Amino acid sequence: MADPVKVLRSILDIEDSKGGGDRAGTALYATEEDGEIDFGGLSLEEFATQDLARIPNPGHGAESPAPVGTHREKYEDLHTAIAECDEVLKHVEISLTNFQTELGQVSVEIENLQARSMQLSAKLDNRRNVEKLLGPAVEEVTLSPSTVRAITEGPIDENFVRALNETGARSAGVDTKSKNADHVKALEDLKPLLDHLNARAIERIRDYLVSQIKALRSPQINAQVIQQRSFLRYKDLFGYLSRHHAVLADEIGQAYVNTMKWYYLSNFTRYQQALSGLPMHAFDQYDLLGAEPAPARRNVLGGSKTPVPPHDAFSLGRRIDILKSKNAAALPAYLAEDQKVAQNLEIPLRNFNQALIDNVCAEYAVATELFSSSSFHQVSRRVTEIFEPTFSLGQQFIKQLVENSLDCLGVLLCVRLNQHGAFELQRRKVPVADSYINYTNMVLWPRFQIVMDMHCDSLRRVSTHSNRAASAAFALVGGNDTSASVAPHAITQRFGQFLRGILTLSSDAGDDEPVSNSLARLRAEYEAVMVKLAKGAGDATNRAKFLYNNYSLVLTIISDTQGKLAEEQKDHFGTLMRK
Repeated sequence: MADPVKVLRSILDIEDSKGGGDRAGTALYATEEDGEIDFGGLSLEEFATQDLARIPNPGHGAESPAPVGTHREKYEDLHTAIAECDEVLKHVEISLTNFQTELGQVSVEIENLQARSMQLSAKLDNRRNVEKLLGPAVEEVTLSPSTVRAITEGPIDENFVRALNETGARSAGVDTKSKNADHVKALEDLKPLLDHLNARAIERIRDYLVSQIKALRSPQINAQVIQQRSFLRYKDLFGYLSRHHAVLADEIGQAYVNTMKWYYLSNFTRYQQALSGLPMHAFDQYDLLGAEPAPARRNVLGGSKTPVPPHDAFSLGRRIDILKSKNAAALPAYLAEDQKVAQNLEIPLRNFNQALIDNVCAEYAVATELFSSSSFHQVSRRVTEIFEPTFSLGQQFIKQLVENSLDCLGVLLCVRLNQHGAFELQRRKVPVADSYINYTNMVLWPRFQIVMDMHCDSLRRVSTHSNRAASAAFALVGGNDTSASVAPHAITQRFGQFLRGILTLSSDAGDDEPVSNSLARLRAEYEAVMVKLAKGAGDATNRAKFLYNNYSLVLTIISDTQGKLAEEQKDHFGTLMRK
């Protein structure tokens, strides 16, 4: 077991003096081994003197006692050990006192740290509460560096549009807060920076839109590609410009309108010229119901011009397929220029109107998205202004097509094609071409009535000589005059085919159309001609047979027609046959 005195000395860092510690320890243990010493209330010196006095004389006892020096050394060693213990204890006491003092200081520091921790916790809670209240307000008026960099230096792309929208929202928020708050320093400092950023954004948007408008004027450019990739893809640019600089937005919008006006007019002018070059069937006075058969047409001058192939002016035939065709694409200009086959009146009109309607609808869709900040009427006015020269070109083209034409079925086909175009515009909800459609109707319907009146006049001029010529023709092939005279007249075949074509094109006609009145006049003239021709058939029986055969042929020809007007005509001719 380790010596406690040595342990204390090592703790207190006390050096031993000449090994005294060991001796003191030995003496101390020696006294402990001898047992406890009773000093009797005396001091150590008195106890030692008293003890010496009681030492017996060596001559008086049988056994010699221990020397006095032995007990003195023992007590001195004990005294030295006790003194050293006192010294060690003093050091222990000093160390414990210092430790207690330091422990008190540590306790004070811990209390200070606890108080500071509580203060920091309170500040943190307060900061969180402030951030909860102030964070959204700060977020509404701050912009990230990446957003500013995208607007000032970045390319015009989706990132620029997103940064632009974010800047616009922040500017609106700052303006609103500036009006509601009284002299907020943060807003006053931020507003000039946002104004400068908005000015930079407006400048870049202006340059971009102007460059794209200039690109539309490039030769052989496809405007739809630029509209889709540049204008509609970044349509928010024009909306931002309208909100922050309305005057500049109107100027750029007008520049776009003027450019597209030139674009469509130039392209449709070339297209109209290509359609005007199509070879057309010629309709003249010999193509009227009551006209005499046309003489053989020939190239009198002997030129190189190819004669126009013959056509049937009174039969609708397959011409009605143009109304049933599901191919909505217009004939390209290069194909129209290379076309060698003679066409009817409705072909160029249908292709021009189809191309015009497609482009009007496409441009209206672009303008609706591009000028989304404008009202419906403002957008319509812009698109109408764009196509106004093109509408005038189309009106002149249609007027040129039909003003001298005697193709009554072709004119009525054009009317139906125009109506289909109107229905398509209504389906697509594009009102800007209504004026063009109405003007086309105003050109076509009067021309239809004029040609119908010309047919009526031709029937009115029919003489009975044609009936006698027909009878002679039948006699040449072995017939007799009686049987030949009651056969259906050639005019009836023409009239039946012509009537069938008009009824087929009017199966869905309304009561407000002039077809019914014009057809009633034509039918009256036809019946008058038949009554006049019947007089050359002989007696009353032959006249009745003649009329019956002619009316029966007409009824047979129109028997497969449908519609309200067709039923009226079939009932009328059925009544005539029963008389």
